[in-house]
Order: sequence, then structure tokens, then C-alpha cells
Amino acid sequence: MIRPLAAIATILSLALPAGAEPLANQLFGAMPSPSAQRSEPVGFYSRGCGAGMVQLPETGPTWQAMRLSRNRNWGQPEMITFLEQLSVAATKLGWRGLYIGDISQPRGGPMTSGHASHQIGLDADVWMLPPSSLTLSRAQRESISSISIRTADQRSVNSNWTPQHQALLQSAAMDDRVDRIFVAAAVKIRMCQTATAADTPWLQKIRPIAGHNTHFHIRLKCPAGSRNCTPQTPTVNELSKGGNGCDETLSWWVTDYLNPQSAPAGPAVPASPSPRTFTMADLPAQCTDVLRAR
Repeated sequence: MIRPLAAIATILSLALPAGAEPLANQLFGAMPSPSAQRSEPVGFYSRGCGAGMVQLPETGPTWQAMRLSRNRNWGQPEMITFLEQLSVAATKLGWRGLYIGDISQPRGGPMTSGHASHQIGLDADVWMLPPSSLTLSRAQRESISSISIRTADQRSVNSNWTPQHQALLQSAAMDDRVDRIFVAAAVKIRMCQTATAADTPWLQKIRPIAGHNTHFHIRLKCPAGSRNCTPQTPTVNELSKGGNGCDETLSWWVTDYLNPQSAPAGPAVPASPSPRTFTMADLPAQCTDVLRAR
């Protein structure tokens, strides 16, 4: 096994321009195992790292971790427990369990590909594909794909969407540990169309975002006592002020996003720094300790 310091040295030895700092995603991406530290999320979901991460077993009685070659089935203990429990809930809805996508790298941090978030072990992707088998081989988990649950115009769910999908999202959103769940706009629109006043306490956690038609993205709150974890601000509860987000969904997403020519041009917004370009100086100071720990 490559030891952490050896992995760091390998990255530092790569040819870099004079005076250039190594990229944080290369450093964290080279870590094959977690740090031997007390488990703790450090920093924000898209600018941080994870100490003492725990691995979701590749296969369990009600789940399978997918795309094992990525080595991204690591998370905070709270996330691993949550996913295992959600997979049991899925069986009560008629599914065999869940296919779990990316959680985090062994020490979190920025990734070399894919996500901007998933850095502190409190984000996880769950496939929209109901499992047909929980005995898939490693090779099968690399080749199988999830399903899309929305139409090509992004305005509606398609025939892949089932009542079980909605019930699973509701089950996840009703959990007090969950801050928000990112879904395709079509999913939020459908759920708003069938919502009642009683649904408001959990439906406001379902947040539309681009690119989530084949999976949903669960984000947990900072665990109690995690002093170095930066919470989502504002939280969904503060953002919605007791509402369910359906007014803004059915107006903004259908007009400004899905039909951009109808939206008035706004002021130019400077691009935010990308996690792909982060150096260690861009992350919380504690992440250096996470990276160097055995």
C-alpha cells in the first residue's frame, strides 16, 4: 500500500512550473486510505476535507457501492449510517435496496474529476436505478448505468419515474440529519404538483439543480459537535421560511432556467474559483494535517 507521505512526495515530485503549488485535488486524489484521526468534517462541502473517514462496505444486505475504481465510497460515520438505513427503507418501498454512487475520497478534499462538493464526507449520490441485483461483480459495477427520470426538455418526469422514487425521496427528506437533497428540476416540479400542506416540512428540502436526472444528491447537516464543519448558509429551513419551494420552482425553473430567452439579462457575475484549481492554501489549515496523517 502506498503510504500517505509517499503519495504526497510523488505528487510533489511531478513537473510543475517554477514556484507553482501542487493542486489540492492531486494531493487528495492520491490518498488510498483515510487518516488515522477522530472522524470530523473540516470546512465546507465544496472547500474542505474529511478526517477519520469511514468506508461504506462495497456490498451490504440492502446496498451496493458503484464505480469502485474511483475509491469514493468513504464518508463521515453519520453519512455511512444514514445510507445503510436509507437502503433498508428502500426495501420497505418495494426495492431490493440501493445503488450508492460517489460519497467522498478517503480523505475527502477536491476531486480530480466530477464533483465540486463531496469534499467533507457529508454528500452522497444515490442512483435512480432500482437495483435488479445486489450481487453485481466489480466489473458490472463499472459498466452498468443508472436511468434518467426526466424528459429531454427537462420539464417533466418520464416513464422511469415511479411512486417509489417519490416515497424514497420523502423518506430521506423527513430525516432530521438531512439538510437538503438535490434533484433534477422535473422531479421538484412533479413533487410540487402533487404536494399538500402536510408535505411542506420535508418538501422544502428537495432542491432543483442541473444534472441530477440519473441520481439524487443527499447533503447532511454538520454533525453536532463538529466545530470545524462549516454549515450550509442559509439552511434550507431559513431559505424557505416555512414554505416548500414550489413557487420559486414553478416560476424560475420553468422560465429563467428552462426557457432562458424569457429571462432578463442580469449583471455579469465573476466566476468563482474552481476546486480544480485549489491549492492547500485555499483549504482550511486543518486539511494539511489530514493529508499528512498516517
